[in-house]
Amino acid sequence: MDTRDAISDFLTTRRAKLTPEQVGLPDFGGRRRVPGLRREEVALVAGMSSEYYKRLERGNATGVSDAVIDGVSRALQLDEAEHAHLHDLIRAANAGARPQQRRPVRKTQLTSGMRQTIDAMSTVPVFVQNGRLDAVATNTLGRALFSEMLDDASPPANAARFVFLDARAQTFYRDWEAQTGQIVALLRAEAGRSPYDRQLSDLVGELSTRSDLFRKLWGAHDVREHRTGLKSVHHPVVGDLDLTFQAMDLVSDRGLQMIVFSAQPGSATHERLQLLANLTESTAERASR
Repeated sequence: MDTRDAISDFLTTRRAKLTPEQVGLPDFGGRRRVPGLRREEVALVAGMSSEYYKRLERGNATGVSDAVIDGVSRALQLDEAEHAHLHDLIRAANAGARPQQRRPVRKTQLTSGMRQTIDAMSTVPVFVQNGRLDAVATNTLGRALFSEMLDDASPPANAARFVFLDARAQTFYRDWEAQTGQIVALLRAEAGRSPYDRQLSDLVGELSTRSDLFRKLWGAHDVREHRTGLKSVHHPVVGDLDLTFQAMDLVSDRGLQMIVFSAQPGSATHERLQLLANLTESTAERASR
């Protein structure tokens, strides 16, 4: 990823979403050549010269301080994920590292202790992924929940490939359109953290070539954190499930994120999840005989 272009495109797309009124500036009218704020208006709200901001929006991040990042973030009303993404992009640009010097190490398996921990969590589905959204590990119930994604997939199974390239995803995710935006926003954030990850670049290139929707969403430069929320799916065996999730970064396995799904006790989803657990256990017992 070209970090100069990424900085420029990100700032431009954020600026286009705002109006003078939203940032507390008067709108004197007149024809605007592009939607949103002018560069001079961003600079005014951020407390810097217009030339300095223009240089930054062209991708020249040399010497940009945390205070400048905070000022721009405030002017563009960036949320926490967007602020972190801008910081990552500027840090990468200032590092000036060449791709071969910045090869990230991607873990492909858990430590034995963490593997034991997720296997012990037998009443809830657990899914472990890396920043590229590769499936690194699941517990038994997690594999049963995401069987549509994991079964018959060439390793490593990848959530983005499933969502954009597998027709079953549109049935599995009941809010498939929202899921597509979330997936792209997560990958865009990871691209800011790991701009020289060749496998991530290959994944983005593949999806951009094979999916018009992915290419459109990627161009929006939206970013997102993946911490908590609701996942509504249609499981091919037990039907509709509305699952809350909590995502946690693993300190013992850096670069990996563990996602734990659960259901409200007494709800239909809770009963169906228990049914899935029982069916999975029965199948495993028959297979071991």
